[in-house]
Amino acid sequence: MIALTSWNIEAVRQRNTRTKAFVPVNGGPSQSDGVTFEIKTHEEGGILKAAMSLSVKQETLTDVPFLETDDPVTVSVPLAETPEKITAYYLFKPWWTRPAFVGSTADIPEKTQIALFKMKDRVICVLPMVGKNFKATLAGGEPGRLVFKMTACLGGIADVNETLFYESCGPTAAEAVHALFVHLSGTTGLKLRKNRTLPEMFKYLGWCSWDAFYTEVTEEKIRAKAAEIREKEVPVRWILIDDGWFGAEEKMLADMKPDHIKFPNGFKAMTDDIRKGTSVDWFGVWHALGGYWDGTAPGSTAEKQAGDSLMRNPAGRLVPDPVKGASFYREWYEILKREGIDFVKVDGQDAVPFYYKNVHPVADAARKISFSLESGTSLMGGAVINCMGMAMENILARPSSAVSRNSDDFLPAKEESFAEHLLQNAYNAVYHNEIYCCDWDMFWTSHKHARKHALLRAISGGPVYVSDRIGATEAEVLRPLAYADGRILMMARSAQPAEDCIFMDLMKEGALKLTNYGSCGAGVAGGIAVYNLTGEAQNFSVSPSEVPELDSNETYLVYDFTGRKASELSGSEALTGSLEADDYRWYVFLPKGKNGSCAGLTDKYAGFTAVEASFTAGDTDTVVLKGTGNVTFISERKIARVTAGGADVTSGTVSEGNLHTVSLPESAEKTVITVTWKE
Repeated sequence: MIALTSWNIEAVRQRNTRTKAFVPVNGGPSQSDGVTFEIKTHEEGGILKAAMSLSVKQETLTDVPFLETDDPVTVSVPLAETPEKITAYYLFKPWWTRPAFVGSTADIPEKTQIALFKMKDRVICVLPMVGKNFKATLAGGEPGRLVFKMTACLGGIADVNETLFYESCGPTAAEAVHALFVHLSGTTGLKLRKNRTLPEMFKYLGWCSWDAFYTEVTEEKIRAKAAEIREKEVPVRWILIDDGWFGAEEKMLADMKPDHIKFPNGFKAMTDDIRKGTSVDWFGVWHALGGYWDGTAPGSTAEKQAGDSLMRNPAGRLVPDPVKGASFYREWYEILKREGIDFVKVDGQDAVPFYYKNVHPVADAARKISFSLESGTSLMGGAVINCMGMAMENILARPSSAVSRNSDDFLPAKEESFAEHLLQNAYNAVYHNEIYCCDWDMFWTSHKHARKHALLRAISGGPVYVSDRIGATEAEVLRPLAYADGRILMMARSAQPAEDCIFMDLMKEGALKLTNYGSCGAGVAGGIAVYNLTGEAQNFSVSPSEVPELDSNETYLVYDFTGRKASELSGSEALTGSLEADDYRWYVFLPKGKNGSCAGLTDKYAGFTAVEASFTAGDTDTVVLKGTGNVTFISERKIARVTAGGADVTSGTVSEGNLHTVSLPESAEKTVITVTWKE
């Protein structure tokens, strides 16, 4: 790794109740104004780790200096090399990150959780670390210096021994980020995405009550929406009952059971009836980390139900005790299981610094409460959507849950918010995907940007669910995302920006390109979605080489989903085009076989993933395909004969140029298709 010696750690700024001291560090322990400070660096496997220790000298029993609560330690690091560009992921709200594209370290935003630095010949990734008690973040400072701020959200500490940051580098941003998290997994036991199990229900289409009813959710409305799902034959397989279902006092949980006015019969009769009469198999409910936003109401039924699992914080709120909190969630989820509930969505997870400030160190509290929550969700097979939890102390704390929200909310009333929503999801996935299956939030099928949202979800590599109001679901918007049984044609990872987009603010100029990939019979295919987020036309180019999982030495057939046409490219060649304001495209790169390629179900965005197996023998191609719909083969050759499930369907095959399409009957679940080509 080239950059290991580029970080010349020089100084620390330390504040306490008695003094503010600037302590120079010259390669070893330093002491000034009663503060001893040292930073040690260690390289292993191409990853640099910087650890720091700090001790405030205790003079007498009555004269005891200590660190303040908020950002008591600041470490300033001069850089030996100036970055060309920087992308910094910062908390613009306490629970969501977004990218900032800056040209100087002085402009790095406060509360930056992770940052990428474009050097002349490589990309460096820096992760300010969450330690035993303290967490570090990056902030702006002088040009040419990195500023790390550290806090435990707990005053009165006199000694600090923590990891300050990890650094990795690679030829691309994706490689630098991946190397860092693989190392972190090996040294800390953090589970990577590939080692987390996606609960079964999240592999299917879902519906959530939030943007349909907000907090005015009732049994009558849920039943009405379920009836619409049945009547329109929309293969929704799970329903999430969002905020508003339980008894509350102001913003505090009053009862763990369903509100007796909104749900007079509880959930059980309703969930049983809907399961019998519709495609819905699973039900979930929403709650906040503390029960409700401000915890649990004192003297309420919920407090009695929680037993001794709650604590009163300095602000007077009753919140789950980080140590005893497992029984809070287990008690609640046992009640919910009896009511027919299969999973939960837990919001407000980054309330940890607010719930436990000056009670528990933030890093330790996040680990303990995450363990408590997941101990409870084990009653539901670990089925949980983690939400409002993108502060690094939460991201690195969850033991095994697989799903985590990747952006701020979809805002249906603000049509102009689409670009910001897309930007957050695309760029957050660069690091978030390393650990989680990223949830890109719900959307409306009747929205102005519905089809743009649908493509985003199709390539997101995560759960897909909508929140349409009663009567508003447009089934045709959802059909390109899933099979007839509601199973999502899910791609292999989260969609992420192409490398040449990582350091560009594409809301100002250029076109955002999102890449992903998936299996396609015997090989791997990929795709690039191109979005224009600016207010004027933009030129763009796409190439198979921009999808990291594709072989740039191979030849690919490029299927233009929007234009319904195909062309051939070598792995290093590019296809160029132009997008009008707010326009978008979706291109699929299929490995070229002897006779061409099968694009799979071309009425599905990720239809190539429907190809389960493929074989070529001379002039005959055979594919095993899941699902039904239009199956398209791309070839310059002419068709001699086509069979599907043993039946000759040659006469029904439509050929337009190099596209040859067969329509499968709706009753088929898996079909063997053979195509014999003319000599």
